[in-house]
Parts: sequence; structure tokens; C-alpha cells
Amino acid sequence: MELAAYHAGSQRMESVLSATAPQHATIESFQPPTRLLAGPGPANVDPRVLEAMRKPLISHLDPVFWERLLVMAEMIGTVYGRTDGASFCLSQSGTSGMEAGILNFVAPGDTVVAASAGFFGNRILDMLHRRGAKVVELTAPFGQHVPNDQILDALAQNPNAVMVCVVYAETSTGVAHPLQELGEAMRASGTDALLYADCVTAIGGMPIELDAWGVDYAYACSQKCIAAPPGLSPVSISSRAIERIGRDGMQVPYSLDLAEHIKYWFDRPMTYHHTTPNLSYYALDEALCLALEEGLDARYARHADAGAHVQAGFRERGFDLLPAASDQLAQLTAVRVPEGFDGKAIQGILLNSLNIEVGGGLGPLSPPIWRIGMMGVNANRETADRVLAAFDTVLPNGAH
Repeated sequence: MELAAYHAGSQRMESVLSATAPQHATIESFQPPTRLLAGPGPANVDPRVLEAMRKPLISHLDPVFWERLLVMAEMIGTVYGRTDGASFCLSQSGTSGMEAGILNFVAPGDTVVAASAGFFGNRILDMLHRRGAKVVELTAPFGQHVPNDQILDALAQNPNAVMVCVVYAETSTGVAHPLQELGEAMRASGTDALLYADCVTAIGGMPIELDAWGVDYAYACSQKCIAAPPGLSPVSISSRAIERIGRDGMQVPYSLDLAEHIKYWFDRPMTYHHTTPNLSYYALDEALCLALEEGLDARYARHADAGAHVQAGFRERGFDLLPAASDQLAQLTAVRVPEGFDGKAIQGILLNSLNIEVGGGLGPLSPPIWRIGMMGVNANRETADRVLAAFDTVLPNGAH
């Protein structure tokens, strides 16, 4: 925000305050509209998740809270398919989970093989360069993924690489990377490099088996297919990766030092690290309970069905999708904006007239797209039909 705009806002606030009794100033509380969040996240949340945030607030040092952290850690590990190593949550957004995996395992001058085919893959590249790594960059056009053969060839040509980075579910394009095949091939090759995976849009919405696939570090966020409020980053680390945290005296910022977070979550008596946002933790805890009560296989099937339904609906209306069908995520659909259409204006009509949020493209390399999310409680045919009906209202002739 420009300073002039900020100061104008401050003047408006002063005007509001001056219009009230000086010793009893009141400001009208914020009343957000009720919207269907059918974009790339956040998703709408289950009433049980909202209700969880009304539970009594207790201290982050309360022994009752400490013990619940261990239950949360087990649930996070279950959703990630991890029994080896450690799974827990950072009290920060998914971006911090992304950066923590770089700062804890990559020292300046280390070689890293990184594949990018979207906005968030490019963000990983940016963080690696800021860390001072020697980055072997592998890229593909938006709407595709970097073939695993290219990644494995680059790894063979750089046997000193300490890590391979990929995005399992690219939020900016709706493309899935064949992570299982990559992890199994890396394990078979005998490489010592760690495998790092962005699972932000994957967790809770599609199969993840970190132990079985050989993924050493994964991070996600709370607000997409897990469908809790934003602000937390579930992460999972293999045993061999834990042994390399801060290796050789590597300097890691305290707030993102994974070794310190592991102490906080798992040491008893507890080791203080930071003050957790407990109400957000309650919400994530409840969202994880819901996911496991439903059953992960059933949850993945529900997301797959909702995604297939909305994708078929857009195709029937003449719209093209960005990824190839074989690479298409179910929970995030990237629909190409037809030539001559104002994609942002249509988003605005959907939002302001119909209270339905859909996303647009991210970054200068993105083609004009709408991003449609079928995530969490929204992953069902009823939500898909509501989104399609909204597009019918705004664009009665479909893509024509």
C-alpha cells in the first residue's frame, strides 16, 4: 500500500472516531459477507471447525495442551503417511514451511536440483537463490510438469546435490507431479540427496505416502483440502533428514529452526519455543479429526469425484483446461479464459453479485485462467454444480 493511501485511511478512521462520543468511541465491528470459497484457498470450513475456536483458551504452556500436541502430531503424520521421523505444525503460513525446508537442509554453496513449472515452483527457486545455493534449475511451461527423467538425469550429473525440490500439486496451474515415481526412482538410485515436496494443495485431498515414497521433507498449509483457517503449516521430516538439520554448524534463523520446533513438540518436560496461536491449533485439530473420521481413502475419492464433475461441466460448456488430463489435479482446476473474455471482470461479477470466489492466474508467466477449487467441505457435486450454474448465469453461452 502506498503511504498516501494509508494516511487517507487513517484520516477516515479519525473521522469515524470524532463522530462519536470522545470518551466512548465505538467502531462498527467487521461483518464479512458469507461467500462460497471456490478458489485456490482458503476453502470454507466445517461448522465443527469454527466451533472449535470457541473452546476455552488455555495457555500454550498448559500440560493439557502439551499432551494434545502429541495427538495432533500423530494425526498430521497419518495424513502425510509418515510413521518414521517427525510430523508437526509450524505456527506460520505454508510459505514458512517452504522456507524452513530450505534453510534447515541447504547451506550457502550447496548444490540443489529444483524443478519448477508454476508460480510456487518459482518461489522455491527464489528462496534457494537467496540462500546462496547453486541451483540446477529445471523448468517446464505452465500447465505441464518437469519430467522425472530430466530430474534424475540432473541428479546423476550433480552427484553432490544435497536436495531435490518438486511441487507435488502446483496450486497456480492445477498440475500434479508424479511424486511417487520420483521418490521410488531416487531411492533405487542410492542417492544421498533429500527429496523435498510442496504438498500445500495435496494434503487431505489426494494420496500422500511420504515414508513409502521416500519423501524426506514435506510442507503444507491449513486452509486448503484440510479446510481449517489459514495461518498454520503442517510439516513432516524423515529420520535421515532430521539428522541433517543445521549440519556442519549451518546457521538457521531461530523461528524456523526445525530442531527447536521438534524439541517444542516432542520433548517432555516441554521446551518453550514460541507462543502458539492456540485457537488456530484447536481448529486444525478439529479439521484433522474430521478428515480421519471420514477416512482418507473416502476423502480422496470425494475430492476426485468433485473435481471430475466440475471439469466435465466446464468441458461441456466449451472451456479448455490448462493441464493435460493425465496431469490434472482433482481439487484445483485451471480453466482457460477464452480469447476476448475479461477474466478478472467475470471473477468480480461472481464475487460481488453471486458471492462466489474463484481464483485467477498467478505471476507474469501464467496464461489467463480461472482457478476453481473443490477442497475440503466444498469437494462435492453440489458445490461443483453451484459453481457451474454461476458461470451459466454470467456466461450463458459458455465459452462462445
